[in-house]
Amino acid sequence: MTLDPARTDADAYTVVFENERVRVLRYHDAPGHRTTPHAHPDSVMVTLSAFERRLVAGGTTRDVAMPSGLVGWLPAQEHAGENIGSTDTEVLFVELKEPAPGGARPGPAPVGPTVR
Repeated sequence: MTLDPARTDADAYTVVFENERVRVLRYHDAPGHRTTPHAHPDSVMVTLSAFERRLVAGGTTRDVAMPSGLVGWLPAQEHAGENIGSTDTEVLFVELKEPAPGGARPGPAPVGPTVR
């Protein structure tokens, strides 16, 4: 079973660029849309619209509200999501294909993006 979002949710994720080091996905959905469980490697997320989503991973639920134009880090994770807002969600994900420096991670990453 694949957890590649371009396969699990092909109605919402489109591969717009790929080479040996990165893959860029464009995500688009409408209010009420839900994704199936899928996985992302370490990625940079660029929001193209403002939106509200509910993210669910391993029994943890997190609601997020993102402004348009935000650039944030998405640590590698598996999750499912739902558009709980009143606007479409439009996002670019720049997925890294190379492993993190130093190998192992210090522990489980929080579900959703890390915004600083």
